[in-house]
Amino acid sequence: MAAELPDKLYFKIGEVSRISGVKSFVLRYWETEFPGLAPERRGSKQRLYRKEDVELILLIKKMLYQDRFTIAGAKRVLSGRLAEKAPASAEEDEREETLKAGLRKKDTEIKTYQNLLKQVNKELQELKKILQTRTK
Repeated sequence: MAAELPDKLYFKIGEVSRISGVKSFVLRYWETEFPGLAPERRGSKQRLYRKEDVELILLIKKMLYQDRFTIAGAKRVLSGRLAEKAPASAEEDEREETLKAGLRKKDTEIKTYQNLLKQVNKELQELKKILQTRTK
């Protein structure tokens, strides 16, 4: 998608409308529906779309018009996509590693208890056999 776009930093809404084939009022509506679509506004209050915004618009258009997604469905897809792209902070990485280490420790504990239960079960079976032979 990016190869089709002119090499510019910003695009006005009319340019984006021509590039995408989507009317300006639809673009303004999409801004209210898709949080990732937020063009900048400078002193003139005119919307200034970045290349990433235009690429997102082309993706939204494809999902809605070609792939036949609902707006809610497209939002779900895009929120997952944005979550994948969002870089994790150092704190999040550290917390994730701490949680993983805790899970590994719990997994080891569970396996230990499972082995103990197997041993207890085996001993109970042996005791059961002994009691059965004595009662006969």
